[in-house]
Amino acid sequence: MKIALIVEGSYPYVSGGVANWIQMLVSAMPEHEFEIIAISSSRKEASSYKYKLPPNISGIHDVFMMDYLSLEEGKPPRLTKKEAASCLEWFAFQKNSEQSIPCIADSIRLGNPISFMKSEIFWDFLVASYEQEMPNHSFNSYFWTWRSMYLPAIYLLQQSYPIADVYHAVSTGYAGLIATYLRLKHKKPFLLTEHGVYAREREEEILKSVWVDPPFKKRWIAYFYHMSQGAYHTADRTISLYKGTHQIQLELGLQAEKAMIIPNGIDYHRLSVLPRHPGTSGGGIVFGALVRLVPIKDIKTMLYAVRLASHDIPDMRLWIMGPTDEDPDYYQECVALTRNLHLEEIVTFMGKVTIDEYLPKIDALILSSISEGQPLAVLEGMAAGIPWICTEVGSCRELLEGKDEHDVGIAGYVVPPVNPKAMSEAMVKMYSLPDERAYMGQVGRNRVEAYYQIDHFIDAYRQLYDEVVT
Repeated sequence: MKIALIVEGSYPYVSGGVANWIQMLVSAMPEHEFEIIAISSSRKEASSYKYKLPPNISGIHDVFMMDYLSLEEGKPPRLTKKEAASCLEWFAFQKNSEQSIPCIADSIRLGNPISFMKSEIFWDFLVASYEQEMPNHSFNSYFWTWRSMYLPAIYLLQQSYPIADVYHAVSTGYAGLIATYLRLKHKKPFLLTEHGVYAREREEEILKSVWVDPPFKKRWIAYFYHMSQGAYHTADRTISLYKGTHQIQLELGLQAEKAMIIPNGIDYHRLSVLPRHPGTSGGGIVFGALVRLVPIKDIKTMLYAVRLASHDIPDMRLWIMGPTDEDPDYYQECVALTRNLHLEEIVTFMGKVTIDEYLPKIDALILSSISEGQPLAVLEGMAAGIPWICTEVGSCRELLEGKDEHDVGIAGYVVPPVNPKAMSEAMVKMYSLPDERAYMGQVGRNRVEAYYQIDHFIDAYRQLYDEVVT
């Protein structure tokens, strides 16, 4: 069986999170051939692999979104009136309009993307939408918003893609859009796994952004929800990692009979036997963070919390373990903040490490993210018997406090995101109660053993691949 994994801004060029999940999935299924369709923003972002590719990956099929900037005019559209009307429904965010995506992807019928957007068909539609939507705003800004929204999508759709037995997108967005197209074109099964809710994450980014003019934020947000709903309608199965994401997907229009939950899994047997030698800083405490140095992980809140907690915790250490090259500017901001807060003797940026060497020396772990799905790092720390302090994002509360009445016990503290005071109070509490730390560590280890082992996760996907193909 050949499976095409469709990923956006991730494997094999970015490490951590979803990329680790992909590496585990592919490595555990040597009986299947995988090809990666890697969607990157630019060629610069795809400069080097962060992983040693398993032998059953037959290739990396790269597409670069920003290559649309080099487009020049070409052949005009050759659409029938019915085809034109169908395509325009998709550009208007109409429900169930994803059936027109193969037509949009057809460079013969739709024509060159720039020529299409300059055609009478599209121009009349654009002007009518402008007059209805925001006639009091700049038409020039409206036009360039549409251009920057639709040209990358058309460009991606009109690229060539490998044929596979199964198309498996690991998010909605552009990965889900390509998978929707390939499902409709080749009539091959399409699986969709959402680690977080892509449309919700883009909404949060756009609302906070400065690159989107305020009048156009609503349209950009609607665009990403539109793409997500098209993927939900087209996918044969849509998988979430936990109940929270599952419920949001249903609210966004996913049919219940297509929805399923497959939790993440990690190598429990390797991590659960790691020795425990915490307290290596004498009478103090060692906190750790297994994290990429990127804004969504909100390292700055963690640093402010450390500063507050340091007044009450003698000889405290924080080891921040994870790659620093994904967003070098943010990493340098964190280093500068560490200096400004006079934390150089407390905080160490370790870079990417072999976690098995460091987990035995850590008393407690911290996650300060503002958005997550079901973090593999949290599961890995729990398997090693280490308690956590996590922000209340994604499935973190479920992981630390249990998912139902049969899954009892507390494996750590949950605090609000972007709240240094609450996080520092949890750190002081963790320091003050060593017996509680030991208890929470054992609860976490037991929970991972029961519900989050890699064999459970792999067996579920192996069965699902076989089911959709046969």
